[in-house]
Amino acid sequence: MQRMPNAIQLTELTHDDLLALYAYPAGPAEPWIRVNFVSSIDGAVSVDGRSGGLGTPADKKVFRILRDLADVVVVGAGTARAENYGAAHTDSQLRIRLHHHGFGGDAAGAPPRIAVVTATATLDPSSRLFTDTGARPIILTTAAAPEDRKAALTAAGGQVIEAGDTSVTAGGLRKALEELGMRRVLCEGGPALFGDLIVAEAVDELCLTLSPMLVAGTERRIAMSPNAMPTPMTCRHLIFDQDGTILTRWVRPHTL
Repeated sequence: MQRMPNAIQLTELTHDDLLALYAYPAGPAEPWIRVNFVSSIDGAVSVDGRSGGLGTPADKKVFRILRDLADVVVVGAGTARAENYGAAHTDSQLRIRLHHHGFGGDAAGAPPRIAVVTATATLDPSSRLFTDTGARPIILTTAAAPEDRKAALTAAGGQVIEAGDTSVTAGGLRKALEELGMRRVLCEGGPALFGDLIVAEAVDELCLTLSPMLVAGTERRIAMSPNAMPTPMTCRHLIFDQDGTILTRWVRPHTL
């Protein structure tokens, strides 16, 4: 049987090979939104409400690489709460090297900032997001969110940005990140945020890990929205690990 030309064994790749495979386009002219998810082979996005139960060594390796490459990590408030998000911690020397090679990273080695999307500014100012040592978190919220909540998140150290009137729109999110100079965007969920981005035709690529397990139960899909938006994608690569994990990367054809 002939192997697919874009199918690779993980054992054949060095760390630098993986960095090259997942590098953002050189010097993107506008925010490039990459979404990263892990799913079971029967489509579950989590186990008992958390994605960590699906993680494999290969998935965790790519998770770290994607953060090393990004300017900002965007996540929905529900996922930030469920996964107990704190600041992103990356390899500063690698970030500098990535920047010099035009792959991403940061000239000074600073880690990517965490940006949380919450229409109502419903976050706990005492959570790890604000107390963990690291870059100042960004809170993408709305003009309609209660002023006292926004004030509390600002006092806790967050940079609060209104990115919509009553909801955080994809356009508002992109505009806010563009104004901050953040063009290499990594979205880590959750399903509702991913669904909103799909419907808005704002997803440039998806990095999806298939975890070699069945889950069943009532777990959600990786993307959910009130309306369907069929979006053709082109497979850039499939990477197979010895434990059955499959690492995939899909890009919208018009962004190629």
